[in-house]
Amino acid sequence: MRLRDIGEFGLIDLLRSKLNPADHTVVVGIGDDAAVLAYNAGAHVLLTTDMLVEGVHFRQDIIDFCSLGWKSVAASLSDIAAMGGTPRHAVVSLAIPPDAKVDSLERLYDGMAQICAEFETHVIGGDIVKTSGPLVISVSLTGEVAKGKALLRSGARPGDLVFVTGHIGGSAAGLAFLENDQKALIPADEQLELTNYHQRPIPQITAGKILAASEGCTSCNDISDGLASELNEIAKASGVGIHIEERRLPIAPSVRNFARFSSHCATNWALYGGEDYQLVGTLDPLRYEEVADQCHLQGIPLTLIGRVTQGSSVLMETEDGYEVLLQARGYNHFAE
Repeated sequence: MRLRDIGEFGLIDLLRSKLNPADHTVVVGIGDDAAVLAYNAGAHVLLTTDMLVEGVHFRQDIIDFCSLGWKSVAASLSDIAAMGGTPRHAVVSLAIPPDAKVDSLERLYDGMAQICAEFETHVIGGDIVKTSGPLVISVSLTGEVAKGKALLRSGARPGDLVFVTGHIGGSAAGLAFLENDQKALIPADEQLELTNYHQRPIPQITAGKILAASEGCTSCNDISDGLASELNEIAKASGVGIHIEERRLPIAPSVRNFARFSSHCATNWALYGGEDYQLVGTLDPLRYEEVADQCHLQGIPLTLIGRVTQGSSVLMETEDGYEVLLQARGYNHFAE
């Protein structure tokens, strides 16, 4: 059996079965956006890690080092957001080719410093090693959340409403834009927006805190691998089905415009592109308006895209009125 036969998530399940059971301080272990640890009476500790590998997650001709530093930390911040937590401290480890330019690494850390300042997070350590392979960036991040308030993937119930924060599909659109030979024909303001969607995503820390405080958010996930993948994770963890509507997907005008220009499908970017770092989850219908209003006051769009159902399938009603099954086809390491 090869990795391509079981994929990223199959490998995670296999390796998890080899580990010793967690002790009493582990509230939630492997299988959610971040681990939840109980170190004191009032709060739980969140712990997450993300790794970026050159040639897999980024290319130097697509992203500058300052933006790469920003995005490296954004991925871990988004995990903390999905748990409803407050980020605290980061450690950064690098595997660096010996011919790497020092000024490039300085710009990498400039970007990390920028996003850490934005979210009051601090890099407190890490490790650096030499590699003959590509540049590897690993960011581990701690956070905290009030005891019993962590948002998980596993609480969705039939009848709950499915929401998404912000806009989705922008990162995949931004990548396609940056790779497009005719990108100069796109209006300047849309060029900047598409570039930022891909290079400088904004983790939804504030939205996560609002959701955690609402007592009405029954599940949550961050959109790192694509909406379809994240919805399938919630459905599997919660033992439910999910039904969404294509017409409700919050796709920015700049993304739709570029999709038409480049003959791509904006819906596919939203469903399968990933790296949007928005939040998707489920809410008690009685709390939806209250949460949406609180998000609106903070300038955060909260869009209702569907509902939780009985069963186990994730379905989408297309704009043409057809019902299609959404496979977990987002980014999956090792899958073909």
